[in-house]
Amino acid sequence: MKQKKPRLGVKKYFQHTWQLWVMLLPAMLYILIFCYVPMYGIQLAFREYSFDAGITGGQWVGMKYFNQYFQSPMFWSTLKNTFVIAGTSILFGFPAPIILAMVINQIRNKKWKKVVQTTVYIPYFISVVVLVSMMNVMLSNGSGVLSNFLKDLHLVGESTNILGSAKTFTPLYVISGIWQSMGWNSIIFIAALSGVDTQLYDACKIDGANRWQTMIHIDLPAIMPTIIILLIMNMGSILNVGFDKVYLMQNSLNLGASQVISTYVYSVGIKSSQFSFGAAVGLFNTVINFVFLVVTNAVAKRTSGTGLM
Repeated sequence: MKQKKPRLGVKKYFQHTWQLWVMLLPAMLYILIFCYVPMYGIQLAFREYSFDAGITGGQWVGMKYFNQYFQSPMFWSTLKNTFVIAGTSILFGFPAPIILAMVINQIRNKKWKKVVQTTVYIPYFISVVVLVSMMNVMLSNGSGVLSNFLKDLHLVGESTNILGSAKTFTPLYVISGIWQSMGWNSIIFIAALSGVDTQLYDACKIDGANRWQTMIHIDLPAIMPTIIILLIMNMGSILNVGFDKVYLMQNSLNLGASQVISTYVYSVGIKSSQFSFGAAVGLFNTVINFVFLVVTNAVAKRTSGTGLM
């Protein structure tokens, strides 16, 4: 029988591991100050905010602002738009860096591999403002290079305003997001693939497997735990559609598809000074994200045995 290791007391435990806790201290302070302390303002969602009374001095109104949002005609519209944009981004954007990482991993020429990696990483460092400005120039109605190219191929109508169409908003958002972040997001998968035993690739060659079969039977199973963890984390932020990019792409013509929860909170809660209402909508958003995180984690642990906790 194996003997159980004696448990260290709290004092002895910290004597043995205090260096690790000192290294961890800055991160813990950062999370405490910028994540947990602001949670004090959650009560604003349940109070009638007053400039004179402050965050804690307003009258307690309970679920008033939650019910106001649920009964609002914008509730289903903003919820649907947010789910459509986030779901499409995950459906098409999440597999893209995985495929790219496996393709890059199959490149044997080191110099060519570095060139490819550098090329696909560069778009990530373009700011969102610059990216949307590029889209406005290239897709402008009449003078845009890409818009004219798509019209020549009859992929869009001659009179279609691509930037002002509600139908094209989600594809533009998702495609531009994939182009910008695919290379950067592939780094973690490339790192995971670097730990694969090279003897497995040699065995595949001996068995006559081509590169596609090698990717399916060697690379994909090797990075599957990483894929599951990142998928869980992505599902935990499914309603956190990027405010800045949506807001910059938004206009009066595509508002039916571009008005998401974050932009609605800004326009109603901040611009209209309805701070309690904005806090309630934001809290609702956070709760839904947390539910998705817990459910996805539970399903992943039950099906694959891999999870966050």
